[in-house]
Amino acid sequence: MQIDIQTCGITLNEPLTARVEQRLLFTLGRFQAHVIRVSVHLSATGDHLCQLRIRLHGLPDIVIEDSEADIGIAIDRAAERAGRTLGRQLQRAGQAFGTPPDREES
Repeated sequence: MQIDIQTCGITLNEPLTARVEQRLLFTLGRFQAHVIRVSVHLSATGDHLCQLRIRLHGLPDIVIEDSEADIGIAIDRAAERAGRTLGRQLQRAGQAFGTPPDREES
């Protein structure tokens, strides 16, 4: 799973990068066979905004946004919502969590 982080108005430092990667790997790790890339956009215009775009194998992209006064909380909430949303989408599509789309069992 590739994670790309972009920022606007926020300095991207090592602790922030580590937090984003850790939260995404924790919440999306079990789905990683289905995830091609996660694009993260962090901005500080008014409240802090965390936008996640999850690109999947054979399914539509998932876009999650969360804004909060604290960027860490926005990251945590967006990651949690992304994990729940991705789980529901895979369940609806009838795909097993750990099985890549090209190796599904009948």
